Amino acid sequence: MIRKLLPLFLLTLIPFTASAQKLVAEKTTVDVGRTGYQMPTTATFEFKNKSHRHLKISEVRPDCNCTSIEFPKEQIAAGGKFQIKMTYNARQLGHFDHQAAIISNASNKPLYIRMKGVVLAEYQDFSGTYPIEMGDLRLDKDALEFDDVNKGFEQVQELHVYNNGTQIYQPNLMHLPSYLSAVVVPERLAPNRAGKITVTLHSDKLHDYGLTQTSVYLAGNPGDKVSPDHEISVSAVLLPPFVEMTADERLRAPKLQMSKQTINIDFEGKKKKTDVIELTNQGQTELDISSLQMFTGGLTVSLGKSKLAPGQSTKLKVTAMRDELLKLRRRPRILMITNDPDQGKIVININAK
Repeated sequence: MIRKLLPLFLLTLIPFTASAQKLVAEKTTVDVGRTGYQMPTTATFEFKNKSHRHLKISEVRPDCNCTSIEFPKEQIAAGGKFQIKMTYNARQLGHFDHQAAIISNASNKPLYIRMKGVVLAEYQDFSGTYPIEMGDLRLDKDALEFDDVNKGFEQVQELHVYNNGTQIYQPNLMHLPSYLSAVVVPERLAPNRAGKITVTLHSDKLHDYGLTQTSVYLAGNPGDKVSPDHEISVSAVLLPPFVEMTADERLRAPKLQMSKQTINIDFEGKKKKTDVIELTNQGQTELDISSLQMFTGGLTVSLGKSKLAPGQSTKLKVTAMRDELLKLRRRPRILMITNDPDQGKIVININAK
């Protein structure tokens, strides 16, 4: 009796495991905006295998030979993320709207992706001037750095934005902390027009000396949802105050000596590497390393002592993680704040390959 029931049980189990395959797209339609005649444009689609089994894409079939497709040929592990790129050859003027069918073991039915945009006879390519793409809007940079800030002073940074889409936008920055303010000119940005976002740092609202970091987000219109793809990192370095010192006080002040201020790391196939910087107080009073912070991830630091008597030394160990550093958009650096009047702020640069 058990032998007769077993095949029936297996037949009911197979459809269940097959239906557990899930191919999920972040979005299935991408508007690539404007491009020029014979200037191929590419739409990138983000996917995730939200199942417990490997996913295999056997084919991505476009609706015409005017588009080409790039997709992963290898199996995608459970929970794995991947991209499919669809490129239009832009050899016809006017609006275009094309689809492609994704055929995989995720379903018996194909999943369709779609790209659209417009090809113009006269088109100026702003990708060099505005290399950061955030939807239809392009920016000249995606990081703001306010360096060497003194308490009570204001500093200004500018973001230049270009509308590469076909509709009017009202760019704005979301999630601004209390110490930042932003003004957008013009408030309404027509297609193929550029604007400017002026960001002001109000240092009197910063509470701690050293490094303060946050993220703000570019929105196309008021009320848009926050998107990680529209993140703009912001950092500010508030310097400790040094009162006017007499010649005698400066002579007796602490003085930091470093074995090096730049770390060059060659991973040589390893996942992490450690380097050491020796710190020595060559002054006549105690050296206080009051802050040690990292501008980015991918690093860990270990300091033997934060206070050094005259003549004393300590070691700063810096460990770099290869995989994390490769994902960074910003330069890996370490910030050190001391009471050495000549070196209140020290930036240690990390060069990794």
